[in-house]
Amino acid sequence: MSKNYLLDTNIVSAILKKNEKINKKMEQVRRQGQSAFISGITYYEVKRGLLASNATRKLLDFKFFCRNSRVLPVLNEIEVLEKASEIHAELKRQGRLLEDADILIAATAIAQGLIIVSHDLDMQRVTGITIEDWLES
Repeated sequence: MSKNYLLDTNIVSAILKKNEKINKKMEQVRRQGQSAFISGITYYEVKRGLLASNATRKLLDFKFFCRNSRVLPVLNEIEVLEKASEIHAELKRQGRLLEDADILIAATAIAQGLIIVSHDLDMQRVTGITIEDWLES
């Protein structure tokens, strides 16, 4: 069974910064016939940051990246919203909330059966998620 991935916002940012470690891993994923997706939430977070900073070159790089990566919808997927609601409730009970964007990204990974690739240790608070950190030494 091949592994498929959901790239967190910090990983997409590293790709746009031409991080060699991430780029090598992405090439390995492609060679092995695996897929790397991004959430619509990640798309929004990256795009708004690039627009706000008027990062013209990185906007073009992001556009190219998105042409070669599938963006998964969030808000029209009831399964993702259900899982996000459960994650939020569990984390709130624990007093360990995450940003809504992170909860929605985590819920997307769980609902779609994807491994989340993130350099955000906070994601480890989410029960039932599989995480890989491609920036880790």
